[in-house]
Amino acid sequence: MVAEVVAGLNCQTDQVYVDGTVGQGGHAETILTHSAPAGQLVGLDRDPAALEVAAHRLQAFRSRFRLFHSCYTDLRDILRNCQIEQVAGIVLDLGLSTQQLKQSGRGFSFLREEILDMRMDPKTPVPTAAEILNTYSEPDLTRLFLRLGEERWSRRIARRIVVARRQTPINTTSQLVELIRQAIPSKARRGRIHPATRVFQALRIAVNQELEKLTAFIPLAVSLLAPGGRLAIIAYHSLEDRIVKQQFLTLEKTGQLRRLTRKPIIPSPTEVNRNPQARSAKLRVGVKGGNSN
Repeated sequence: MVAEVVAGLNCQTDQVYVDGTVGQGGHAETILTHSAPAGQLVGLDRDPAALEVAAHRLQAFRSRFRLFHSCYTDLRDILRNCQIEQVAGIVLDLGLSTQQLKQSGRGFSFLREEILDMRMDPKTPVPTAAEILNTYSEPDLTRLFLRLGEERWSRRIARRIVVARRQTPINTTSQLVELIRQAIPSKARRGRIHPATRVFQALRIAVNQELEKLTAFIPLAVSLLAPGGRLAIIAYHSLEDRIVKQQFLTLEKTGQLRRLTRKPIIPSPTEVNRNPQARSAKLRVGVKGGNSN
């Protein structure tokens, strides 16, 4: 949804923009193009491999961008170090990149045999997905799969995991996929969504503390916007989108933000055909109180 993001940010030259999840640089590249000739971009990402790809992709823009290996929740400190007080626009794209799914080797995809790590930053000292699976109690796993994955069969899956790990530690994606397959009823294995989708989602969210970071970031982002600045966030599942929707509403009630999208913008059928991963994307945009440009 690159075009929709750039339209939402209303990119102008001589302004500073932030891509808090720069990934492989797709949004950053388009923002820099539309803010030429003097627009600046600050890009952040927790994944060092993604930053390498983005740096290569953005080479043509030379001195107009700066990239940082950091989480978007550190944005205030990053901008302070850059001697930037306010910015004209901020975007977050909360989805996984193709590189993370296909090449990271960290277990984000249930379609590949990989170690169950799932840390966005592989050097972050937090429990990996494998450590969670092998140490959490059965009730804790049940709650995790239900709350963060909205998994209907969370109790049965948690029970199967706890029984299996008594014999062999659960360290790989294929082990987890097979345990999920065994735990759920045969009819549930034949749905439109892969039966492992929700459990993998729950583990990734837990490992990276994604919902907590998103909740903390939205008011921070608004505080760093200039009057009339825009905040655009793309969410890919209901838990994320619910946080964005509720926080935007709360900030609107206090006069700090005005919603530009009463309902989320979704990808066109053409984009979904070109990129099936975009099918669940929901974009919400808000403008900071004051002149909305």
